[in-house]
Amino acid sequence: MIRVVLTVLVAVALLAASMPAIETARTTTTTDRIGAEADRLERAIGGVVSGSTPVGDPAMAAQTTVLVRVPTGFAAADVDRVALVESPDRPGSAALAYRVGDRPEREFRIGTGPARTAVELVGGPIELRPGGASRIRVQYVDDGGPTIRISRVG
Repeated sequence: MIRVVLTVLVAVALLAASMPAIETARTTTTTDRIGAEADRLERAIGGVVSGSTPVGDPAMAAQTTVLVRVPTGFAAADVDRVALVESPDRPGSAALAYRVGDRPEREFRIGTGPARTAVELVGGPIELRPGGASRIRVQYVDDGGPTIRISRVG
């Protein structure tokens, strides 16, 4: 009986000692996956810009839809907020901002390719689902100059 109690106590102590490392690994994995989603969105925007010409009529504009997935499950940290926002250090550009737990908000800038193109987030910051997938529409319009218009679908 004493052996069983000691075995359980040692197992609990080992688990408690390893939890900070597990949490760090989950946060790192989540950051890497969100960064990969920002890269996918940037590539989709670059594809629309590089193969098209901006037009004034949004119905005729080149567009694509991108599914942005926020990681979930045991290997991912709990994400409190994910949103497409205007980059604070580069007005007219976008960033994918996220916050894990009580940590400060971080962001990944989203480029528009080699062409100088403004970014418009329809309706201001676009909140994404913190635990799943969100569908994003990207349109290339002429709004007084080449502009990438980003909106959430559904």
